[in-house]
Amino acid sequence: MNKQSASHKDIEREKLFLGICMALVPTAFSFILVSNILNQLKTEFILTNAGVGYIGGAALWGMSVSLLTIGPFMEKFGLKKAAMGAFAGHISGVTLFLVAYFFAGDPVAFWILFAGAIGMGFGNGMIEVAGNPLTAALYPDNKTTKLNHFHGFYTGGLVVGGLLGWGMSQIGTIGAINIGHWTAQMALVYIPILIYGWLLFPRKFPQTETAQAGIPIKEMVSYTFTNPYVLGLILLMMFTLGMEMGPMRWIPGVLQAAGLHGMLVLVWISGLMFALRMYAGPFVEKFSPTGMLIGGSILTFLGLLIFSFVEAGIALLMLAGALFAVGIAFFVPNMIGLMSERFPKAGLLGIVLLIGMGFVGGGASNAIMGEIVDSYMPEALDEQRTVQILRQVEERFPAHLEKAEKASGNRQALAELGYRAADVSNILEHTGAALTYYQEHGVFEGSSTGNALRALIDSGMPQEQQLIEQASGVLRPADNYGGRMAFRWVAPIALLSGVVYLLWFIRDQHRGGYQVERLEKREAPAEA
Repeated sequence: MNKQSASHKDIEREKLFLGICMALVPTAFSFILVSNILNQLKTEFILTNAGVGYIGGAALWGMSVSLLTIGPFMEKFGLKKAAMGAFAGHISGVTLFLVAYFFAGDPVAFWILFAGAIGMGFGNGMIEVAGNPLTAALYPDNKTTKLNHFHGFYTGGLVVGGLLGWGMSQIGTIGAINIGHWTAQMALVYIPILIYGWLLFPRKFPQTETAQAGIPIKEMVSYTFTNPYVLGLILLMMFTLGMEMGPMRWIPGVLQAAGLHGMLVLVWISGLMFALRMYAGPFVEKFSPTGMLIGGSILTFLGLLIFSFVEAGIALLMLAGALFAVGIAFFVPNMIGLMSERFPKAGLLGIVLLIGMGFVGGGASNAIMGEIVDSYMPEALDEQRTVQILRQVEERFPAHLEKAEKASGNRQALAELGYRAADVSNILEHTGAALTYYQEHGVFEGSSTGNALRALIDSGMPQEQQLIEQASGVLRPADNYGGRMAFRWVAPIALLSGVVYLLWFIRDQHRGGYQVERLEKREAPAEA
């Protein structure tokens, strides 16, 4: 069923597909390597905790901007231009990141790093814009399986990038070269960027399916925003991606509490997802996308449920992680496959909105789970030790603040201190709020107490390493407990989503089984 149509006879399908798959590797590398080097960036550039957070989040912002503001218009300009935009974003983003090295200690370095992260995020978003409809156009008779393969390269990139970053950090220096330095790790991202550029740009791209069928953009837009099933699928994607992105924020912490390295946890889960996506074909053929989404929802529910009840025991936690990984592995590619196969008239716009709004749901899930964690966390805090830590901060940190304020504007003095006044002010502000609430109510308030302890830990102040270790010892089990309670609240959403997929599956069976919708061509397509 995977034969090329006559209109694609001069399209080098295999090389184009390999190229667009390779283009997801920089997305994975940038995500996992930037996470791996944030502490180095904070130390070398004397960044505040907020600054580090902005740089870490900028890649997601850049991705969201390109998906939701530029992506919908790329139907007019073509998939090749979208891929070229991704290449420009990736190259400029990595280059800006590395250029910032020469401005270490200068306040402008933060903005260079921030712009670099935005550039990489823009490139990541444009690859989603180009890659999903390109895959559908290249394999019109096998969309869902090939979309699983396409998205498999992202998880494969997480595995390779995670292992490389972890290994380089562990090895450190080889001769005169520090391969663990953040510049060496970021330079790795150039390799897959150049490879996908070499594979893609000399070749002709097909038009999107809607362009080949001669469907006007105005009609595609009208169809997308008036079809209740398309809108319902987009809404469902918000919950589905929320079940993936929200728990993924807390699962590494739960497993770390059991003695596993956080980076290796992510690599292990990503490795399972990679294998499943690359061998998705038989499952798609046997169960259909809706059937796979039912199974994924049930396994996600079971994984989260086990996580919510098991505090220790590596074997059970690894089982929970495996169930969760198998469950979420097929969510994104099968949802995109469902949109492309059942509602092809929504075209690139439907796919872009599906992914973009999915990320909105994922971000909301992170925030909601964070609120749940903070609401339960005080129940697991060691009251005496927590009060002791907060009072030591209240007593000692005004002196640290005074030193940082005196060093303000003096790069060498700030580098010697290893922290900035804004970080200490933030710690003191949250500590004051936490202690005031405790003194007035006799119990801890989750948000202020959690923020106070996290701000202290994230500061990494060399002068207070012992206190930071004590704070970590208090916060880790409390966060573990709060995370497990959050899993218990989120797990039923997976089951409810599964019910929706089940109803869809039953509806399909009553109509003769899962059917792929075909667009009738209104005019002879012209290739771009």
